[in-house]
Amino acid sequence: MNKFQILSIGISIALFATACSNNAGTNQGVGRNQTTQNKKIVNPHSNVRQMSKGATKATTIKEAPSTVNARYVEPSEKKVLHSGEKINRLYNRNLKDKYILQRLTSRTYWVQSNFYSTTFFVGKKGVLLFDPLEDRTDQLLAAVRKVTKLPITSVVYSHDHADHIGDASKMLAALKKSGAKPRIIASKATFDKQVYLKSKLPRPTEVISWPQGSFKFEDLTVQLHGFQRAGHSDDHSVWLLKDEGVLHAPDLINPDQPPFWRFAGSDTFLYHEQNLQDARKLPWKWVNGGHGNVGEKKDFDFDLAFIKDLKKAVGDAIQTQKFGDFVDPKKGAHSAFLPAWLNAVSKQATDTLRPKYGKYYGFEYSTPPNAEMVAEWMFSYR
Repeated sequence: MNKFQILSIGISIALFATACSNNAGTNQGVGRNQTTQNKKIVNPHSNVRQMSKGATKATTIKEAPSTVNARYVEPSEKKVLHSGEKINRLYNRNLKDKYILQRLTSRTYWVQSNFYSTTFFVGKKGVLLFDPLEDRTDQLLAAVRKVTKLPITSVVYSHDHADHIGDASKMLAALKKSGAKPRIIASKATFDKQVYLKSKLPRPTEVISWPQGSFKFEDLTVQLHGFQRAGHSDDHSVWLLKDEGVLHAPDLINPDQPPFWRFAGSDTFLYHEQNLQDARKLPWKWVNGGHGNVGEKKDFDFDLAFIKDLKKAVGDAIQTQKFGDFVDPKKGAHSAFLPAWLNAVSKQATDTLRPKYGKYYGFEYSTPPNAEMVAEWMFSYR
């Protein structure tokens, strides 16, 4: 890439949430509202709650085609999926159903409610639940009760983002009423981050070494694979249910979709590709990305191919859209120049990719901010 003009400009970008009901839709339709459920504190402006109310007004929406040529099937809490299968009408189900439940193995389940998904494992004495999803305690408990009466005896925090673990207090209170007092498990990185932020969420009772560690749940070994250089958040990791062949990897990938807005609201694009590659190398069959459909390794292949094309499109756009052309003294502030340039670069890159990827879920809404994020990366690192 040729060098292009650089101005000394501070970039401050606020993470926001989007919730779209349209033909392409959006699967991860809420951002990280740092809601606290501690001591009955509830965020009245919860994006989750607002989206849930609005979604029920929708009529049947046309679904986007599969990015990996999947065969769509009805979800089932009894029948396990076969390779190449995914849940049908997932966007519409999220709009109208309390939850969607799918059996992955004889003992591991995938559950999604209002565009957020998590994983639970049914042991002989209890249930291991990942991520007490914000504003979804009732749905998660109903899904677990659909397949077992065993108590939830362990809860895992995958990473310290409240949209994924924000219902911890509410979940624990509900479990306490039934006589259960589960272990709360998290990585050392997540624990330290909660301490640093003075988080009001319940502290982990069991801390797993970072970046590599493991714990036992009955006869199941769960491995923690933390990213030493993480793109999404500094405590981002994936959790491997070793004997089950299931990877719990929220906010790393949205299976059966192009990458979501700013690569799932990631802190940086810098390490995202490497994180995908590292997770793909692990021994698993199914992945739960926290959003999107049930995934397989072919979904990682799609994402990596998409990112390769996106980087090429952004690089070409940078050569075409000269930074100096967006320097306009009449704006009265140099802070106007960079956003105008980034917008032009992201628009051209999106236009370039549209013939190949435009039919896929959320392309029009996620690709421009993703292209902008890649442009920022190219702007900063050469």
